[in-house]
Amino acid sequence: MTPAPAPPHGHGRARTHLDAAGRAPVHPAAREAYDAALAEGWADPRRLHAEGRRARLLLEQARESLAAALGCRTAELHLVANHTTALHAGVRAVARGRRRVGRAVVASAVERAAVLAAGRWVAGDALTLVGVDRHGRVDVDAFAAALTSDGVAVAALQHANGEVGTLQPLAAAHEAARAAGVPLLVDAGSSVGHVPVPDAWDLLAADPGDWGAPPGVGLLAVRARVRATPDAPEDEDAWSPGGVNVPAAFAAAVSLQAVLAERDEADARRRRLVDRVRAAAAAVPDVDVVGDPVDRLPHVLTFSCLYVDGEAIVGELDRRGFAVGSGSACTSSALEPSHVLAAMGALTHGNIRLTLPARVDATDVERFVAELPHAVAAVRDAAGVVGL
Repeated sequence: MTPAPAPPHGHGRARTHLDAAGRAPVHPAAREAYDAALAEGWADPRRLHAEGRRARLLLEQARESLAAALGCRTAELHLVANHTTALHAGVRAVARGRRRVGRAVVASAVERAAVLAAGRWVAGDALTLVGVDRHGRVDVDAFAAALTSDGVAVAALQHANGEVGTLQPLAAAHEAARAAGVPLLVDAGSSVGHVPVPDAWDLLAADPGDWGAPPGVGLLAVRARVRATPDAPEDEDAWSPGGVNVPAAFAAAVSLQAVLAERDEADARRRRLVDRVRAAAAAVPDVDVVGDPVDRLPHVLTFSCLYVDGEAIVGELDRRGFAVGSGSACTSSALEPSHVLAAMGALTHGNIRLTLPARVDATDVERFVAELPHAVAAVRDAAGVVGL
């Protein structure tokens, strides 16, 4: 089949953004709330004057709203600079608070790079990575066994994998962690705002950028029962030295309420669209669609194309008007092979990751489905691998 030609940028080709992981299009409610907070909450909330008090009131309202949405007490919710900071702070604070127990960290092999980096930082060679099955789901029996080892300070398990969409057995893992007396940090950065998150965690990190809030804030909830000591230099706010971005926090709270109200409808619609893309990608020769087809996030999918490089396919699809991801969801700027796919035993080259925004247009998805086989064929033809 002759690949369909694609015009260069700026020649009538509509742009479709299908790479919303961690940086979704800003929700209209978030934009409105951010502008309002800039007008009323621009001052330092730690100051005693009227402007400072107004900013503090907005910050307190945001914190209360976010805590209620996550299912924790307001005092248990800490606002930090971003999601990576939240994950780093969670691992490091518990490791420091439980340093008399030991320094070991247990995590699944498919955790976000930030979690693995923090685990190596505090544990060194005492970081234990637990394997997963072909869908990316952790071996919960092996996870539970690892928790019983001597000196485990903290364990980490994502709620859902942001690269392939697979949901993890969180309830069973948390039960095992509680039996072992080990706090469990749950990375819910890819799931809050998209699917319900079980109340099976000791620490929980969430990413407002993933549900359409502007950048500038990350969330870390720490149950009061957890011994956690931030290891930053002394500051009035030990979890967020220097203070919190009030407009970002307020926009995060308002937009989370908005997306939660829309969640069921968005879930059903995007799940149908993802199923459509999964089927279309599977029909392309030598393409492997990965992740659990059912027990998954509604808006995430990854597939790998044999014989080609992921960067080349990203470029070809970009030329055709589609913004998609490739490589690991948390290290894709370097286009490194995905540690998630490697842990699953899946093909790590030529992989494409789609994360559908909540308000994605179905016609744009259909256009992607129509263009995909031509884009793959064009890249293979350019690489000289046609007819294999």
